Amino acid sequence: MDKHRIDQLIKTGRDFMKMPLEDPEYQSDQELKCPQPSLVKTPISLDIIDLPTHYHDLAIENDFLKIINHRKSDRIYSEEKMSLLAVSYLLWCTQGIKEIRGNNYATIRTVPCGGARHEFECYLSVQNVNELKDGLYHYLPMTHQLEFLSDKEDLKIYNGRALGGQDWANKANLTFYYSVVGYRCEWRYGIYAHRVALIDAGHISENLYLAATSIHLGGCAVGYIDQSICDEAFGLDGHDEFIFYAFPVGTIRKDPKQSDKDPYDLIMKR
Repeated sequence: MDKHRIDQLIKTGRDFMKMPLEDPEYQSDQELKCPQPSLVKTPISLDIIDLPTHYHDLAIENDFLKIINHRKSDRIYSEEKMSLLAVSYLLWCTQGIKEIRGNNYATIRTVPCGGARHEFECYLSVQNVNELKDGLYHYLPMTHQLEFLSDKEDLKIYNGRALGGQDWANKANLTFYYSVVGYRCEWRYGIYAHRVALIDAGHISENLYLAATSIHLGGCAVGYIDQSICDEAFGLDGHDEFIFYAFPVGTIRKDPKQSDKDPYDLIMKR
């Protein structure tokens, strides 16, 4: 790739990050009174699991400053069993619905989102979790349930492949895969929606970092994914809905002096 092409792509990326100033008479579908899209996806499976909510049984760290100071990206997992209650807690802290406003106009959740559109769906790759069989799942935020989608025989290698060869993810108990349902935010924000959606994704990932840290789990947000692998696994069309973000989470050793080497150790020593 020559320098001119590189400069073009960099400019395109920078321009995307700016708020575009288009025709002031432009109207979104919401302003044009078009029908509002559904707030969430309809369940597609009959295999639905209720999630426990007795979070007081978890050893949750209540010192917020301690949580902030201890938060970091963890890529080394101990492969111990994770409880279903911990899974439920992480899902509630990142996508839980606290109330519904208006006539199903908006969901008010545990994370902020532009216009309360909450254009994301949360899918999970699960292994080594009590009360859940290994496989792929979809979170149902309206009822705080999981629906089982399919078995995945190669979970021990799947997540690394789906994350572009980042094999450390294969030991995670959970890998959160976030899809974006484009029209859910485009209906309100139209041509301005996509920049806002990426900002909203940061709200989810930071809540997940802090929630995991608060119950002594570790994780690492991942922007680089193989979209075709991810979309195929969860049955998405790759256009109206597609995976764009992932976040492995796993059990970690309580001893901070871990024997395994962090994948970035070698990079730091170069």
